[in-house]
Amino acid sequence: MQRSDEEWKKVLTPEQFDVLRKKGTEAPYSGALLDNTEAGQYTCAACGAVLFDSTTKFDSHCGWPSFYDAKKGAVAFHQDNSHGMERTEVTCTNCGSHLGHIFPDASDQPTGQRYCINSVALDFEPKDTKK
Repeated sequence: MQRSDEEWKKVLTPEQFDVLRKKGTEAPYSGALLDNTEAGQYTCAACGAVLFDSTTKFDSHCGWPSFYDAKKGAVAFHQDNSHGMERTEVTCTNCGSHLGHIFPDASDQPTGQRYCINSVALDFEPKDTKK
């Protein structure tokens, strides 16, 4: 999915644009989805692609929604040496939007990985419990 910055600005809030398109970071403990414990799936706020299942979300006490695994093929990884740090950036494979970073520090989780994702980069779709 290719869009110009002007096109993205028409469909994203200023905060979403800063995080998703300019690789910003929301303030810790400020995101609307940080404490969400409902069953469902998390999607990219920019394009709607399904990224994470709620069963992989956990409280890592880092200030951002954390997941130990992503949907197969939903995210891409890129070396990020910004701000004097060595990190791995996580982006949406569908639209290329910045989501957050992944860290190998969740030893108490099945994958040992912590996807530290900006809440503003996500939308949440509750599980349909009427089936």
